[in-house]
Amino acid sequence: MNAVDTTAVTYAKLRATDPARWRATALAWRRWAALAGALCSEFGPLLDGLRASWSGPAAEAATAWLGALRGRLAFLRVVCWRADQALSEFAAALGRARALLDRARAAAGHSGLDIDDHGTVRGRPEAGQAIRSVAADLGAALAVAAQADATAAARLGPLAEVPAVPVAKSFPACGAPPAEVRRWWEQYTPAERNWLLVTEPAALAGVDGIPIADRDIANRLLLDDHRRQLDRLRAAGTDPDRVRDLRTGLDRLTARLEEEGTPRAYLVDLGLDGEGRAVVAFGDPDRSANVLTHVPGMTSDLKSLGGELSRAERVAVRAGELGPGRATSAVLWLDYDAPDFVPEAASARQARDGAPHLTRFQEALRVTHEGEPAHQTVLGHSYGSLVVGKAAAAGGLPADAVVFVGSPGVGVDSASQLQFPADQVWATTSVSDPIRYAAAAPKELLLPDLPGSKRHLWFGRDPSQPGFGARVFPSQLDAGHLGYWDRGEPTLDALTRITLGGTP
Repeated sequence: MNAVDTTAVTYAKLRATDPARWRATALAWRRWAALAGALCSEFGPLLDGLRASWSGPAAEAATAWLGALRGRLAFLRVVCWRADQALSEFAAALGRARALLDRARAAAGHSGLDIDDHGTVRGRPEAGQAIRSVAADLGAALAVAAQADATAAARLGPLAEVPAVPVAKSFPACGAPPAEVRRWWEQYTPAERNWLLVTEPAALAGVDGIPIADRDIANRLLLDDHRRQLDRLRAAGTDPDRVRDLRTGLDRLTARLEEEGTPRAYLVDLGLDGEGRAVVAFGDPDRSANVLTHVPGMTSDLKSLGGELSRAERVAVRAGELGPGRATSAVLWLDYDAPDFVPEAASARQARDGAPHLTRFQEALRVTHEGEPAHQTVLGHSYGSLVVGKAAAAGGLPADAVVFVGSPGVGVDSASQLQFPADQVWATTSVSDPIRYAAAAPKELLLPDLPGSKRHLWFGRDPSQPGFGARVFPSQLDAGHLGYWDRGEPTLDALTRITLGGTP
């Protein structure tokens, strides 16, 4: 088949396809994984009861058989999630391709052009510029669709492989660099990796350097273990309010992981220490051209995760609308102990402690990414901006841009102290954001917002003031402290364009 025929076939398929049907198919696989998980959960009590009431060779054979069956069900869950991941990303790519196609067809209609059944744009000779513009969108749409088809086929093919238990090898040392972890993981075949996820999920779930899709599966396999951990904490007399809050947060997070919609959520990390921590990505960062890491601020914990998830997700969704030619992922990174109260937030300790972990996570995103490096943006909101500032000031933060939103200061008085390209340091604070009054001294509030101003907030000069040296972009007047991500407002579009590697 020649190039013209291939283009015509791709165009015909794209016109006929419905991304929603592929999303529904992905959801069906996700539900099969949930059903297999429910069956797996029945095996624990069953095996315990069997061992308590029956002994001897026959009993041992029966329990061994049931244990093997439980392992096969767990393996089935892994395969189901693999299919879910591949089809979810396929549906998302088709959605972006259809958006480009619809844009091309609308522009063609507006300019009096015609797109024939072979995907060729035709019109009057004087409409050359319009023809080129429509043809560019059409070509981009077909390229996105063709790449999505090839990628999905390559990912779904290995799922039919028969699993084999890998040769025993020692795990990388604790704290091994992400690049070393990735090399270790690449030693195994896809089937062997699946089996390792079934047998060693706890050893893989939180390891930087393991690909995001694999960590998602490991963490999903551990959700039942986390619920049992909460049961043990409650039985041990742990603070009931803390246990209740953790369970509420875990239930809400689980519901988001199971729901239909795009972009798909990836559970990158989860912990029940303290008030809980989680890292969740919308869209697969390893397969996205643009990756935003959103670092939240004070009072962020597992129970309150819903609002932060929504804010990160809105950027991913808006990126698909403003930049449909390339995939974008947004990651909520709550992998540090965010302050709970104002006295805690007055100290930089938790930001200092969290900054190295953020840097390592960004390094891991570089290491596990497929293809050309992604454009990585790190956004800190409120106290989270101090975490980002500490990471940038220490040097070596693997990112292409940093953004400070509603910041109380980032630990330095100038963008030049961040050891980061100043032209890729962005900041905004709404005039209605009360964080503007988090000054180190009352007299600071009287200083004007002018170039050269040395107005200081609690953690240094306000990065949204011209004197700091960041590239300041406006936000809506009524944003307050949390409204920067409100749909339909200019700040969301500005944050999205920075994520896409552009300017607000």
